[in-house]
Amino acid sequence: MARIAFIGLGNMGLPMAVNLIRAGHQVEGVDVNPASVAKLKEAGAAPVEFAHVAAARADVVITMLPAGKHVRDVYLGANGIIAAANPGTLLIDCSTIDVDTARAVAAEAEAKGLFMVDAPVSGGVGGASAGTLTFMVGGTAQAFQRAEPILQKMGKTIVHAGGAGTGQAAKICNNMILGISMIAVSEAFVMAEKLGLDHQKLFDISSKSSGQCWSLTTYCPVPGPVPTSPANRNYEPGFTVAMMLKDLRLAQEAARAVGANAEMGAKAERLYSAYADSGEETRDFSGIVRFIRG
Repeated sequence: MARIAFIGLGNMGLPMAVNLIRAGHQVEGVDVNPASVAKLKEAGAAPVEFAHVAAARADVVITMLPAGKHVRDVYLGANGIIAAANPGTLLIDCSTIDVDTARAVAAEAEAKGLFMVDAPVSGGVGGASAGTLTFMVGGTAQAFQRAEPILQKMGKTIVHAGGAGTGQAAKICNNMILGISMIAVSEAFVMAEKLGLDHQKLFDISSKSSGQCWSLTTYCPVPGPVPTSPANRNYEPGFTVAMMLKDLRLAQEAARAVGANAEMGAKAERLYSAYADSGEETRDFSGIVRFIRG
């Protein structure tokens, strides 16, 4: 079993780290929130105050951080993970960040003799708790080979997307699809209401027709048709509006950088931005149906 330093014990990181403990790994946890560290300690991990201290004695370092600037701060610099880690250490960054940062940090890691993959996730808090996440992994074949057994303890689907940064590319492309499709499904339900069509009837038809998609059949934005969707819990978040907006903005930054046409993604970003500004940024992103409804 590996000795793992897990940095970033938020809503996603904490249950991911717990699953590694359950799999028999020796986990040391680092987070700025003492309550999160305490919860991980209760699950059997050892708390550590600083990331570079944990990294210096780890076989594997896993990070789950809010944004690219946090990843740079934690990995780079005199007291960063890369400076502290021993040659041959495996670094796995599960944050969702910009592609440029992922590639820059991976290059620094490789120069130090470390193995690194970017491995952002899909599946939300429920998937993190259940160990059923999807990991989109960017890095060398050798780094992926080493990372895969670790990721399998936290996820169900592990896909090697290509070289460094391609995991992040896959994540932002996927979530742009998700954000756009949730708006489309929400608009359809609101229009159905105005036309006198029952929610369940629309679901029964579209879920078996060409309108079928994950935003409809798994994460339906109206109460009733899918009992496990956040719509049945007053849109308590599995994936917040703020998180969706972050990913859509990353997608737009990437589109501009490479000259890609992502007009629908841009419109989705503007709509989620307006919804967040209305005071709903901590709601589940599927609550956009209420904003569309007006």
